[in-house]
Amino acid sequence: MGGLPEGWAWAELGEIASSVKNGIYVSRPGAEPNGTPILRISAVRPMRLSLDDLRYTGLNWQEVQDQAGDVMPGDLLFTRYNGNPEYVGAAARVPDGVPELAYPDKLIRVRVSRKVMDSRFLVYAWASPRVREQVRGEVKTSAGQAGISGASLKRVRVPVPPLAEQHRIVEALEEQLSRLDAAEQTLQLARKRIEVLRKSVFTSLVPETAPAGWTVTTVGEAGTLELGRARHPDWHHGPEMRPYLRVANVFEDRIDISSIMEMDFSGIFEKYRLHKGDILLNEGQSPHLVGRPAMYRGVPENVAFTNSLLRFQVGPGILPEWALMVFRRHLHARRFMREVRITTNIAHLSSKRLKRVEFPIPPLEIQKDLVQRCEELLSGAEAIGREVDRATRRADALRSALLRKVFNGNLLPQNPADEPATTLLARIAAEHNAAKPARKTKRAVRPRKTAAAKATEAAPAPTPAPLTTVQQELFQ
Repeated sequence: MGGLPEGWAWAELGEIASSVKNGIYVSRPGAEPNGTPILRISAVRPMRLSLDDLRYTGLNWQEVQDQAGDVMPGDLLFTRYNGNPEYVGAAARVPDGVPELAYPDKLIRVRVSRKVMDSRFLVYAWASPRVREQVRGEVKTSAGQAGISGASLKRVRVPVPPLAEQHRIVEALEEQLSRLDAAEQTLQLARKRIEVLRKSVFTSLVPETAPAGWTVTTVGEAGTLELGRARHPDWHHGPEMRPYLRVANVFEDRIDISSIMEMDFSGIFEKYRLHKGDILLNEGQSPHLVGRPAMYRGVPENVAFTNSLLRFQVGPGILPEWALMVFRRHLHARRFMREVRITTNIAHLSSKRLKRVEFPIPPLEIQKDLVQRCEELLSGAEAIGREVDRATRRADALRSALLRKVFNGNLLPQNPADEPATTLLARIAAEHNAAKPARKTKRAVRPRKTAAAKATEAAPAPTPAPLTTVQQELFQ
């Protein structure tokens, strides 16, 4: 793995790490302060560690240390498992000034010697393309879960510059990255404001208290509500295979057609066939997303829906676009959450409970006016959102470009007086070998005697027989 600047060297993580260890197992970490706080696996993202959402172990600090489940400033934490393979083996550094803190068994803690590696540099090196490619090669997937072991992490090779150069690179790089971080925080704030703006559009155009001249009824009276067809293994094959939409296809005001499944709808397709203007709502989801609505606009054609979705068809005098506005208003105002029932960690919105939810109906001309105003306001918010997305992509590209400059040796000029990394690594390896305890000398094993060897040996002299009393008298 060549291609490094002069004076740099490749080294396996295991060569420069003084400790590589999995975290401690805590069966049910609590949300209330009780014992030592413990990180969650979601706290580790590439080059970033979040301390915003901690749990508690129920163990005191000494108990955590006894199990080597503690972290210290400068430690690196790597993700062992993740549903997204790109986040497996991601590394984040524990910042300075962190109080007593534990880490779970879904993370791997790595400590490196300060004599050979600045842990801040190592985090950036780990995010470089060549290192990430090695990490991906070490990731294994089992039962849909991607994972990596500590032994695999040790095999990953990282670039090691001279130690003095590491410090200079980190100082220059963090100065640049701090500006990017500030820009990204501004973008995140803008994204949150867009969400607030979107919510205010629906809560203002569909007020909680209906103005004079409006009618307030219920969802069940404003139109028809139906649950889709249940799925069954027997219907995976059949004479009338048809595509269908499920909860994974329905997002707010958007239907994702990238993954459409099929099943047999022999004799009943027309009952579950979608028509333009039908409103689909998620029947089962996480509590804050249940009831998420989208309008079917005819794409894809000739498609049905399953019982993970509810279909609403408007009654006379109601525009489908207005119905979508009402449902989006209820979603953002968390009105649906008051009607859900949770089973096996999934929130369900039954058709019976949804039918009772209030449904305001203004005169048709006002519906048209409000729908148009809504589209104009949302199009403005979406335009701002696209600019935020574009700026976010630019920030990511700039971050990648900075890392490329670092590992091409183009960020800073080198100092010929720096000790080469190969010399440094050789000295560290010698120190490690000298520190290893001497092995106990094994006692020499005697060779087994063969049958031939035993035969050639002189037979021992026979033991003389004891003298009898008569013999004793004769010899006397």
